[in-house]
Amino acid sequence: MRKNPSAILIALLLLIAGYSCNTSYQTAALQYKSYRISDGQQKDSSLLKFLQPYGEQVNSTMNEVIGVAAISLDKVQPECTLGNFMVDAFMAMASEKYNTKVDGALVNFGGMRLTQLPKGNITTGKIFELMPFDNLLLLQKMKGAVLQQLLDLAAAKGGWPLAGITMQIRDKKAVNIKVGGQPLDPNATYTIANSDFIANGGDNADMLRPIPQITNGYLMRDAIIDYIKKQKAAGKEISSTIENRVTNAQ
Repeated sequence: MRKNPSAILIALLLLIAGYSCNTSYQTAALQYKSYRISDGQQKDSSLLKFLQPYGEQVNSTMNEVIGVAAISLDKVQPECTLGNFMVDAFMAMASEKYNTKVDGALVNFGGMRLTQLPKGNITTGKIFELMPFDNLLLLQKMKGAVLQQLLDLAAAKGGWPLAGITMQIRDKKAVNIKVGGQPLDPNATYTIANSDFIANGGDNADMLRPIPQITNGYLMRDAIIDYIKKQKAAGKEISSTIENRVTNAQ
């Protein structure tokens, strides 16, 4: 008897499907290997030609000078000029973009991806190096008691950049906290500009997870770029000083 090819194909597919439904696979091992790309490697001329117009456009954007740093801004703990500049930018731009009063701003120390912003011209590309991730600049309204917990975390990690807030570190706890120049009130509500990474519990900031987030999709990187451009438009260079915002208690 002649067999129908379609019937044979259907039967084969059913057999394969039945086998796959009853078979599970588990990873036995994972191996990682790093590959270094350098100018010494062979280049694909056709690919380079295809990418050239896109590369020129990216380079043009990344090399745009958006402002000037009057001094080199450095990353150190417990307080640093680079961190003060960044959180000042976050506080100013959050107030503008959300059209509300912001009581304070902060960024986790690890969120700063450069150890220095050199003196001289600041390009868009350099700000991408400083903040390469698409973290959002958002607001959270939190009780003073929660802000205390957040600042205790910052103290335990050696100190984070703060704007609108000052504190001292004693035994890895935040003490003598002031917001807007006034002692921290555990029962008051403060509007804090922060990153979505920290607001979602990143860097062990679990106390912020239950707090609603106010966000409009504005990136922290864009906030820094916009702030620098505004300073340039006003004829100002970028600068920052140590102001004893975060100090070690004696």
